[in-house]
Amino acid sequence: MLGLMQDWPLLCHRIIDHAATLHGARQVISRSVEGPIHATDYATIRTRARKVAQRLERDGIRLGDRVGTLAWNTWRHLEVWYGILGLGAVYHTVNPRLFPDQIAWIVNDAQDRVMIADLTFVPILEKLADKLPTVERYVILTDANNMPATTLRNAVAYEDWIAEVDGDFEWRVFDENTAAGMCYTSGTTGHPKGVVYSHRSNVLHSMIACMPDAMGISSRDVVMPVVPMFHANCWGIALSAPMMGAALIMPGAKLDGPSVYELLAKYQVTFTAAVPTVWLMLLQHLEATGAKLPDLKRVVIGGSASPRAMIKTFQDVYGVEVVHAWGMTEMSPLGSLCSLKPEYAGLEGEARLDIQQKQGHPPFGVEMKITDDAGRELPWDGKTFGRLKVRGPAVARAYYKGEGDEAFESDGFFDTGDVATMDANGYMQITDRSKDVIKSGGEWISSIDLENLAVGHPKVLEAAVIGVRHPKWDERPLLIVVLKKEQTVTKDELLDFMRGKVAHWWLPDDVVVVDDIPHTATGKILKTALRDRFKDYVLPTVQAAE
Repeated sequence: MLGLMQDWPLLCHRIIDHAATLHGARQVISRSVEGPIHATDYATIRTRARKVAQRLERDGIRLGDRVGTLAWNTWRHLEVWYGILGLGAVYHTVNPRLFPDQIAWIVNDAQDRVMIADLTFVPILEKLADKLPTVERYVILTDANNMPATTLRNAVAYEDWIAEVDGDFEWRVFDENTAAGMCYTSGTTGHPKGVVYSHRSNVLHSMIACMPDAMGISSRDVVMPVVPMFHANCWGIALSAPMMGAALIMPGAKLDGPSVYELLAKYQVTFTAAVPTVWLMLLQHLEATGAKLPDLKRVVIGGSASPRAMIKTFQDVYGVEVVHAWGMTEMSPLGSLCSLKPEYAGLEGEARLDIQQKQGHPPFGVEMKITDDAGRELPWDGKTFGRLKVRGPAVARAYYKGEGDEAFESDGFFDTGDVATMDANGYMQITDRSKDVIKSGGEWISSIDLENLAVGHPKVLEAAVIGVRHPKWDERPLLIVVLKKEQTVTKDELLDFMRGKVAHWWLPDDVVVVDDIPHTATGKILKTALRDRFKDYVLPTVQAAE
């Protein structure tokens, strides 16, 4: 016996229809790439998204064709997303922070037919155009007055391009499992691997993201996604905020501390999300100016582990609740969020921070387990490290073109490549990437724990820990730090600060002060570059033994 419910496919363009119908006047404010602030609303975004779909169709784009975007978070990028989705084409968000050769590789692998780009990225594309044979047209997200002279093939200003159609367009209807978007992950070895989201997975993920114990977005929120739309689906915010009718503040290209603060304060933002490096710049600005954030209620920190000191500063100094989160491109991307269950709700001070430093518990729609290398499940005791594996309706079951299939197991679980613990209440804590964990004397040392501890020192701006060869212990930790301006620190001072807060054998064997630490295109510490830089480093403990 089957249910007698309507067949109502979960299609992403239904989200912008809902926003336009029930929250049509809700503002969407952007810092434009040209400079001025631009204001629009959901009703207008839907109208213009229909023009995008109609214009793409006139250009020959059909169901399943890939349309690349190389763009910041603005109203135009949002219109483009929903226009692509409503046509049944596939948005392919390209990360401009990748190396040019990587950009060329993923555009060719996806076979993008149209590239829609912000002014910022025209020079990059001009240098790459000869290597992008599948791209038939370039649409530049600007108007005629700001359109640059360019050698790009069939280049046109976005405003002129959509002005050629009237917007009399009906969204296409198709199976909810149809591809909706593509995002390439560079978090694996070899070439970046394509993750293909479906309309169904995107809609379900957006609903999951809005749960109170997840992001908890409502129509009463003013949401600013500082995380770019080219970072793992904008963490779902470009879909979940319109789904709930929340106002949107789009920060454009300026993500420095003062610029982010300006928008947070001016538009009374209540909810925002980004990687720790962005919040580091914001907190530096707040400290330097004495500014406050009276309207901000919640900040989601993900992408890499949030330092304990950052969580404490947001909450104790500025009264902003921190929601520590974890996810992956392969998960659309949300995997867990650290809201406090009743078991922990009464905790205060350091005990509360102990829990908030974890990446949190998975919402409905995400299943987790930790296993040993042989695939045997490990206990949820908060201490046992294991390989973190996940499955769910918004988790990839394969990479585009079948790359890297070894990560997808026969029982449907995806091996994330992370090493983690789970506690009895289902709170997960990442201890390392499997390739970054330090193996010393047959035991594992968490580089993330050591980094977070070091960043808690008042003189330390940023910290990274890598394993360095040791003849007896195989590897020992090396602490690499960037100091705050005009600060100096000794090795003993740092180690004394860390002593007693971790097992004594976890303490780094040495400390190196550097001017900067390299990062990946998504803002994570680039451990491969550090390991290469310090591959011949001789630890003082080794020198003493010799």
